Amino acid sequence: MRIRTLGYFIREALKSLYRNSWMGLASMGTVAVSLIIVGLSLITVMNTNYLAARVESNVEIIAFLKSDLSEDDARALQEEIQSIPGIAKVDFVSKDQALIQFRKELGEQQSMINALGGENPLPHLYKITTISPEDVQGVAKKLESFRQMEKVDYGKGVVEKLFSITKWIRLVGLTVIVLLGLAAVFLIATTIRLTVFARRKEIQIMKILGATDWFIRWPFLLEGMVLGFTGALLAVLIVDVTYVAVIDYIRKDLNLSILGLQTDPQFLLLLGGVMLGVGTFIGAVGSGISMRKFLRV
Repeated sequence: MRIRTLGYFIREALKSLYRNSWMGLASMGTVAVSLIIVGLSLITVMNTNYLAARVESNVEIIAFLKSDLSEDDARALQEEIQSIPGIAKVDFVSKDQALIQFRKELGEQQSMINALGGENPLPHLYKITTISPEDVQGVAKKLESFRQMEKVDYGKGVVEKLFSITKWIRLVGLTVIVLLGLAAVFLIATTIRLTVFARRKEIQIMKILGATDWFIRWPFLLEGMVLGFTGALLAVLIVDVTYVAVIDYIRKDLNLSILGLQTDPQFLLLLGGVMLGVGTFIGAVGSGISMRKFLRV
């Protein structure tokens, strides 16, 4: 594309924006509102994924060994357990280590331990972490087949419900984002269509004189992209300021930092970049859709 031609496209796009300034402002406002909702949905989905990933990564399998198993025999199982597909980490905890940990957890309530008369009722055990949360159930079943195992615990039922809930939250969030994006495309397409309709005779003359479809289309595409980008920029500013204020309120006033929401500046940069890209893309797609009818001469 020549610089002169590009300059012509930009000038035509700016002229159209100026001539239809009120419609353009309405379109930008519509895009901004749509993308604010999309941005809030993205924040919800991304934080849900972040929290779900944290919870899922903490899902741990506890394999209790039979009480009559010696420590040497118990340790000898580690290599065999590590050979199971899907396992990321295996930690052996002897019954003596388990008792020390239990004492720490009891704190001042040591009378329960003293009542045992010096005996240690706790078994040897393995703490196992899987590569993927989806591997937990399969690894647990494999461990249960070991004759040395007394019990394998990984929160069965709770883990499955957790995975199901997070799956549905992600699906619903994605559906909302797609529907809002389509609504924004329709609104921009309607705005651009009105602009194109006002210049339909000019477009027909250009077609008769031999102008290509893309030569006619580019100014309108640029117009739609400017509308989409500007609306998205406004939405990014509102969403980012609101999110930072909410996070600050949760941390200071509610003292709920335990929620572990995303606070990394890169998270907001990524969110802003996604919203600007989506807004610009929506503007281009809306323009492209609106032009199809008027290019058929």
